[in-house]
Amino acid sequence: MRDRKIDEPGEASGRRARGELESGVLAALWATSGPLTARQVQERLPGDLAYTTVLTILSRLHDKGMLVRHRAGRGYAYAPVRDEASDTAQRMHTLLERGSDREAVLSRFVSELSPEDEQLLQRLLGEHDSGPAGEGP
Repeated sequence: MRDRKIDEPGEASGRRARGELESGVLAALWATSGPLTARQVQERLPGDLAYTTVLTILSRLHDKGMLVRHRAGRGYAYAPVRDEASDTAQRMHTLLERGSDREAVLSRFVSELSPEDEQLLQRLLGEHDSGPAGEGP
C-alpha cells in the first residue's frame, strides 16, 4: 500500500480550526503501514508546517495516550494506539455519554443516516444479536 499525503483545508483566515493539526497528524499516521518520524509526518501534511510544530503535536498526542513511540535514531517514530475506526467509535461513544438524553441522541443520529448507512447499521445490529456467524446458541 502506498502512503498518501493528507490534504486538509485551513480556514479562510489561514488559521486552522481547533484540533485540525492533531486530526491531520493522526490521518497521516493512519494512512501508513508503520510508525513515522516527525520529519516523515511533516512531509505528509499540507502546507508549510514547521518541524517543531509537528513535533509538538506528536508529543501532545503521545501525552494524551493516542500515540506510542519508540526510539528511531536520535528521535522517535510514532504510531497510533488505535486504528481510525476504533478511534472514531471511541469519540462517538464519549459524545453519547455526555448527552443528557441518550434516547434522543440515538434517535436523531439514526434518523439522519442515509438509507445505505441505516441498512448497514441494521445488519450490524442483527449480527451482534446473533453472535459471530457459524455460532449457535
